[in-house]
Amino acid sequence: MAVQIQICVTPPCKRFGMEIRMSKKLLLINDMAGYGKVALSAMIPVLSHMKYEIFNLPTALVSNTLDYGKFDILETTDYMRNSIKVWDELGFAFDAIATGFIVSEEQAELIAEFCTKKADQGMLIFSDPIMGDDGKLYNGVTEKTVELMRKLISVSDYIVPNYTEAAYLSGIAYKTEGIDLQEVYEIIDNLRSQGAKSVVITSVLIRGAEKKAVVGYDKQEESYFKLDYEEIPVRFPGTGDIFSSVFMGGILEGKSLKDATGRAMDTVKAMIAQYQDSKDKYKGIPLEECLEMLDV
Repeated sequence: MAVQIQICVTPPCKRFGMEIRMSKKLLLINDMAGYGKVALSAMIPVLSHMKYEIFNLPTALVSNTLDYGKFDILETTDYMRNSIKVWDELGFAFDAIATGFIVSEEQAELIAEFCTKKADQGMLIFSDPIMGDDGKLYNGVTEKTVELMRKLISVSDYIVPNYTEAAYLSGIAYKTEGIDLQEVYEIIDNLRSQGAKSVVITSVLIRGAEKKAVVGYDKQEESYFKLDYEEIPVRFPGTGDIFSSVFMGGILEGKSLKDATGRAMDTVKAMIAQYQDSKDKYKGIPLEECLEMLDV
């Protein structure tokens, strides 16, 4: 008896009379921690929950979050270079690329060159120039790295430095006692003059203000904004990565820069508040338990 087989060729997004949004492809360039929710270990679950198709290119494999005081780091520059070559040969493409922690000057140069090429092809570039905090560069970050990071932000559509990183990138002195809002605008304008399009600066202490603020410039609306926040006196590693992920997801959903920033701030604050009494804060926010906060 002959058996007739019918093959369905209807695109998956049209089946069952339903329209399903095709996921945007995001490439995350950051380090991967084996123990702790930071960098890729934080960004992948957040952006996956937001229904994006996630790919990654680790800049380093890290045994655990650095807060524990003892750790091991395996730099992956050769692997990155070879992977990029293979991807180019295979014709892989992405809708957006996000960069984070960069281990060395050689790696910074490689990533800057890669993002420059992809920006020319129309891909959106998000950059979180992780280099320092509290007015100081992290160990191993040199002035040469800062210079290469300027090259990276020059092709970025969105950058989210903290105040320390923005000061180094702009060459405008960091002020421990706080800074006037107009001076923040000058830093933003300097970063824009280097090629950065939309800018969001976090952890800004405005002189005379009781609260810290996030200050930004939206290229599409051609306007500045300032969002104040109350700081919860608890440190969790990885909250900056969660902020960047929610921010990027919001932008790709079509939110304005201010709205995407506000959503990221609210999400991080809610997560910190919920877990501020955790005994082991060094491993970061237990994201598996609170991804539903992203749905608010």
